[in-house]
Amino acid sequence: MTKKFLVVAMVLCAFATSYAGGYRVSLQGQRALAMGHSGVAYVNTAELAFFNPAGLVFLENKLNVAAGANAVFSDVAWQNSDFGQMSSTEDNVGTPFYLYGSYAINEWFTAGLAVYTPYGSTVEWPTDWAGSHLVNKIELQAIFVQPLVSFKISDKFSVGGGPIFVTGAVNFNRNANRTITDIDGNRSNVTVDDSGVTNFGWSLAGMAKITEDLTLGAHYRSEIILKSEDGTATFSNFPNSPLAPANGTTGFTAELPLPAELTVGASYGLEDNWTFNFDYVRTFWSVYENLDIDFTNPSYPDSFNPRNYKDSSTYRFGAEYVANEMFTLRAGYYFDQSPVQAGYFAPETPRNDSSGYTAGLSFNINEHLSIDASFLYLRFKEIDASYDYYQENGQNVPFEGTYKSTSFIPGLGLSYSL
Repeated sequence: MTKKFLVVAMVLCAFATSYAGGYRVSLQGQRALAMGHSGVAYVNTAELAFFNPAGLVFLENKLNVAAGANAVFSDVAWQNSDFGQMSSTEDNVGTPFYLYGSYAINEWFTAGLAVYTPYGSTVEWPTDWAGSHLVNKIELQAIFVQPLVSFKISDKFSVGGGPIFVTGAVNFNRNANRTITDIDGNRSNVTVDDSGVTNFGWSLAGMAKITEDLTLGAHYRSEIILKSEDGTATFSNFPNSPLAPANGTTGFTAELPLPAELTVGASYGLEDNWTFNFDYVRTFWSVYENLDIDFTNPSYPDSFNPRNYKDSSTYRFGAEYVANEMFTLRAGYYFDQSPVQAGYFAPETPRNDSSGYTAGLSFNINEHLSIDASFLYLRFKEIDASYDYYQENGQNVPFEGTYKSTSFIPGLGLSYSL
């Protein structure tokens, strides 16, 4: 293996795999999450700032605020029965959060602000496990900040949206390949780190009150390109050899598309106690075809890592029941299709088709303040899959096995109106 190829393969795979499709996190509001993370057509609280900003102008109160966070406990088990190998992830805990607010300027115009974390991932495998040449640990976060406006065109129709500012960070570690060590037997590895990666996007939404009981909604969130220009790749534990890169750091640039999303849905109120939601989400993952790498050091050639993701769909169903003046109960379900195609399944974010089972409630402390709680059990379909594009000595070396994944996600929040 030449020094040139080794450097390309390590830095390329380290950065590229850190941004796989599995880092999309659907946890943007406790009330909506308890209803299967549906809400594009439901006028309820300031959570509309994320789900459909056009609906903010239909909120009854002048001031509305919603804030909360979730604790994500996820486990992934991998096994290759042909070689008698198995492993599982360690201490994978994430804490996505949100903060929404809206203020009615007058009867037809409302302004708002949304801060939320729709992308994030923490995955840690045991050091030197069978797939350590693909990933040991990844930490990824993207924070969205969005000022909003909502206009009432008529008593039954409104539009809304606003610009989105995104800031992101990533830290990723993997071994150089399956065998290379330094003179003391320590596995050669590379760590990729970058923070403060920023860019802008936008969203546009509409809401229509068809009847007193039926509301329709639609929301489009644009694609956003994050470009890393100041990141560093740190090489450690490499042998002193002309065939291996020197220990130390080098820079690079790379671009990552956060895909556009289109959500359409309906909300139907039955009598005075029941509400039923349905949302359909189309995520345009096909924009993520590969990841080009441009090395700061001109002696390292540019390269790319194939991903070839496909557009995917999510189907969300939710129900709400107002039990009395103090308690409101919720439950829901959603099915989320994976964007990963056969042969591109990598263990840094093991993402396959999943089913989400949700429940929750609100406790009204008084007429202005309530506590919102939710719980999500996310079960991924067991899958036999492989990543076929890791290379050693100029040859593709597939990494394959059976993956079983589950997540337990409790959440707590507050809703305030005045």
